[in-house]
Amino acid sequence: MATDANPGSSPLLSLRLAMNMACTLFGLTVREAWIGATVHAAAALGLADRGRVAQGLRADLALWNAETPAQVIQWMGRGPLWRRMIGGRWC
Repeated sequence: MATDANPGSSPLLSLRLAMNMACTLFGLTVREAWIGATVHAAAALGLADRGRVAQGLRADLALWNAETPAQVIQWMGRGPLWRRMIGGRWC
């Protein structure tokens, strides 16, 4: 799961929109979209210390004001991001 973010063939900047389209247009489940945007995306970039929450891994987290994972990718526009942590520090 990715945006590619280039003006020539993929002028898409929103990863949440890419996840939404993966579910609505291409039949992925919400779980598959989340795994594609986290675990598989990190693996594709060679970042084995990211994409999962586990002891010893880099602490990059996004906390969402949503009741279900589906709600995070369901809404267009302003997202329900509540707080984020990058490199183990709250931003």
